[in-house]
Parts: sequence; C-alpha cells; structure tokens
Amino acid sequence: MADTRDEPLVLGIETSCDETGVGVVRGTTLLADAVASSVDEHARFGGVVPEVASRAHLEAMVPTIQRALKDAGVSAKDLDGIAVTAGPGLAGALLVGVSAAKAYAYALGKPLYGVNHLASHICVDQLEHGALPEPTMALLVSGGHSSLLLSTDITSDVRPLGATIDDAAGEAFDKIARVLNLGFPGGPVIDRYAREGDPAAIAFPRGLTGPRDAAYDFSFSGLKTSVARWIEAKRAAGEDVPVRDVAASFQEAVVDVLTRKAVRACKDEGVDHLMIGGGVAANTRLRALAQERCEKAGIRLRVPRPKLCTDNGAMVAALGAEMVARNRAASDLGLSADSSLPVTEPHVPGAHGAHAHDHDHVHEVSKDNLYS
Repeated sequence: MADTRDEPLVLGIETSCDETGVGVVRGTTLLADAVASSVDEHARFGGVVPEVASRAHLEAMVPTIQRALKDAGVSAKDLDGIAVTAGPGLAGALLVGVSAAKAYAYALGKPLYGVNHLASHICVDQLEHGALPEPTMALLVSGGHSSLLLSTDITSDVRPLGATIDDAAGEAFDKIARVLNLGFPGGPVIDRYAREGDPAAIAFPRGLTGPRDAAYDFSFSGLKTSVARWIEAKRAAGEDVPVRDVAASFQEAVVDVLTRKAVRACKDEGVDHLMIGGGVAANTRLRALAQERCEKAGIRLRVPRPKLCTDNGAMVAALGAEMVARNRAASDLGLSADSSLPVTEPHVPGAHGAHAHDHDHVHEVSKDNLYS
C-alpha cells in the first residue's frame, strides 16, 4: 500500500441541511465519516424545518467532530486544514458549520477552506474510485438539486449544463411519498415499494423531453402533479391505490429522464464517463438504469457507495484535501455562509487570495473543548 502520510490531512464539516456531517480525509483516503442526523425530528412535519435543523447542528457539532477525530485516530493538531460547506443550503444551518469551522481553524492555527456543497458531492467519488478524470461529467440529484455539471478542475472550474426549473428529484420523491402516506423522507421508502411494483403499470409524463425543450434541464413539478391527481382520482372513485405500482411508475419516470439527459450530455460533450452523486444517487433503480444506458453508450459510470451519496462530512473533507494538494487560496476568517453560492464557485478564497502558508501567523490558542 502506498505511503499516504505526506498527503493533506483535512477535516470537513457539512451542515447544509439536516445532517451534521464530519469527515477526516488524508489525500483521497477516507479515515472517518461521522454523521448525526436530525431527520427523525423533521419527520412529523413532513419535511425539513430550518430552525429545527440549526438547533440540532448546534447540539451535535462538537461531539461529532470529536467522534470523527477519534475514529480517524488523529489529533486535531495534526490537521493540515479545516474545510466547511459555505453554501448552498439552509442559511441558518450553514452558519452553524461555518462558525464552528472558523473557531477550529483559529484555535488550531490551520487554514480554512469554505467549499461548495455541489462540488463536494462530485469530489467525494475520489474516496471511492480514485482521482477524478478531467473533465468530469456529473449528474447531481438530491432533495434540493438536480443538475448536470461539467468540471475540468474540481477546485476551480465547474460549469453548469442544466438544472431543475422547479422541483428537484428528491423533493418530488418526498411529495409523492407524502401523498401515498408513506412518510418522510420519501426517497428510500419509494425505492423500497417500487421494487415490488410494475414500472410500466402507469404512463406518467416525462418532463422537458420534447424536441423543443432544453436539452439538459429538468422539470418534475408536472410529474408530481400528474401522480397526485391520478391517486386522488382513484380515491375519489372509492378504488384502492396500487401503491407499489404507483411508486414504481413514478420512480421510473424520474430516473428515465435523469439518465437519458445525462448520457446525452456525455455524448454531446465528448466525455466517456459519468459520475452520479447526491442523495438520490442511492436509489437502486437509478443506479441500475444508469449502468445499463452507460454500458450501451460506451460510457464508464462512477457512483459512490450510498452512504457517500447522501450529505456527509467526508465529501467536504475530500474537496478540502484537493484544495490543499493543489495549493488553492484558503478562505479568511471573515468567511460567510452563502445559501445561494453558485456551483461555478467551488470554494470561497480569502479576500486577498491568501494561500495556506499565509495562515502560519495565526497563533495557536489552547481550547481544551476543541481538541480530541
């Protein structure tokens, strides 16, 4: 096994939504991935409540960081940098993570890297399959995003090709699960019911797939409405709703569009591989159909294991380690959370373009509650 001790050792903090994720990475090797989820606290509301998420992050932050450092078998003083999701995401939730990262960076005298949530979802694949090809075509699908992105350098150049114009794929899964009374979050439960259903049972629409529609944009609002009305009509007629068939047919409509457009983008851009990330990338049917279509088109598919697809600190640490390895400009301690940070900004450098070595002047402060 190669000696990785000279590769950057980075801790990553992710708090963009309802997961408090802390990861520790050395180069492209994952050492720890600790997650504290507040999903159960949101379930009774049928969706994520920002204030509840923020308070949960506050309570979980220090214990989760301590657990990650312990799992990794490293001391906080050994770190080469602290990376944190600066955006996009829920403003209050992001602020908790950014504030914590700044405190640790200052106390430890380490460089701080505010990174982009979406770019992190792409970079996490390095922990599974090694260095990303350049360029990389990425399909990111989650509760808040459905995007096709092309990156020639994950630390500095990420170009959006297409995105959802309304509901994200994961959001549509949550809403249909609610209509079917399957609970929250909707993705895993619909995936489970769909395995026992017929994906061809009901012909639900495929949004934005007409000849005049945007080639790489997505729309799931019309699909969501069509499924809801179909269910309502069944109930109004006093008929049983075939939950498994509805789940399978709805899911097929979503993954059909996602994979069709992703493969088309690869062909059009001359990219011979496709990376899929984000929470919905854990969906078994999406993985299977993507594999089938990629093989047919001669495209190599890269999908991280399910745990790395959902929000986690490992993905943030992975991008942070890449920033350190490529000597990218560190962020300064005035870093702000940006709920609408564009994907074209993989990270937020300091105002003066300071590099990692420029942070050596920050004096180490003894903070017993920060160290593990």
